[in-house]
Amino acid sequence: MQKNSVENSRLILNLLESVDRHGSRSQRVWASEFGVALGLVNSYLKYCVRKGFIKVKRVPAQRYIYFLTPKGFSEKSRLTVLLLSNSLAFFRQARADCSKVLKMAQARGWKRVALGGASELAEISMLCAIETGITICAVVDSGFAGERFLDLPVVWNFTAVGAIDGVIITDRLAPQEKFAAAVAACGADRVLAPSLLGLTSAPQAAA
Repeated sequence: MQKNSVENSRLILNLLESVDRHGSRSQRVWASEFGVALGLVNSYLKYCVRKGFIKVKRVPAQRYIYFLTPKGFSEKSRLTVLLLSNSLAFFRQARADCSKVLKMAQARGWKRVALGGASELAEISMLCAIETGITICAVVDSGFAGERFLDLPVVWNFTAVGAIDGVIITDRLAPQEKFAAAVAACGADRVLAPSLLGLTSAPQAAA
């Protein structure tokens, strides 16, 4: 495992953040959230347990609950700072990707769009939308602690958004899961995603 790579650091950070919020979830659910193979999640989880970042408690019905240790919280903070050091490069790529996705939406005649995920990608998409005349009417994020993200209302699922032309995925923690939910609610032809999310099943900015 190349622990110093950005990709590996981000996956470890995603796992630590998810354990912190939802320690009772299964490895299969995490694999679906992160859009990676179950075996890869198991490998990273074992690594985090071995390093002392995560503790495991067995509960009835052959289930497990995962907890962050103090060392795990420190590692989560360290990785956050490490990945933020690449934030300028990320912003440049994200702005270009979001602009392309919004132009694709504009070419399809979309006027009202929801964002799937409260994140920095959502903020960048909101800025880019100004140039296209597309109205972003809501953010869908069941894990967001609040009723508004910047000036937008936050709803828990796509059926609660109301009348929209399409969805742009902006969730960085669990983009594959958010994409699947958006497709189930709106249809595959009404869901787009920035290419940096790497959703192979979604029309993306590089298309």
